[in-house]
Amino acid sequence: MSPNDVQNFLYRDCGLKGLSGVSNDMRELQASDDPNASFAVEYFVYRAALNVGMLAAALQGVDGFVFTAGIGENSDSIRARIAERLGWLGIALDPAENARHASKISRPGTTPVYVVPTDEELMIAQHTLALLWSKRPSTQAKERAS
Repeated sequence: MSPNDVQNFLYRDCGLKGLSGVSNDMRELQASDDPNASFAVEYFVYRAALNVGMLAAALQGVDGFVFTAGIGENSDSIRARIAERLGWLGIALDPAENARHASKISRPGTTPVYVVPTDEELMIAQHTLALLWSKRPSTQAKERAS
């Protein structure tokens, strides 16, 4: 395979689509009756909780938990399934707050859980501009060189 073909394969045909054979889109997977789609969703939830557990162990606990980005911001059912696996960290969602996509979705008296919107494209653009500006010769350096 050419480098472009490898990149296309990795970006478009692996991950959730590779597991399900259906799609990389969580919404499509959750709507599908295909058992492979259900497997991909369950695997996603399992891996998310597994990684949270590893981070919690490394940090010796958590003070709070944040869901963000596409799935974290938009899928109340995925948030609920992940949170259910994290009960051992004191995480318990308020089903009503989770369903209405509130910013704080945890039950009172439990580890705080939040949903925080993100704009990944904006952050990439801002970081790119900051990097470009930091590499740009300053006006003073240009004047000294003259």
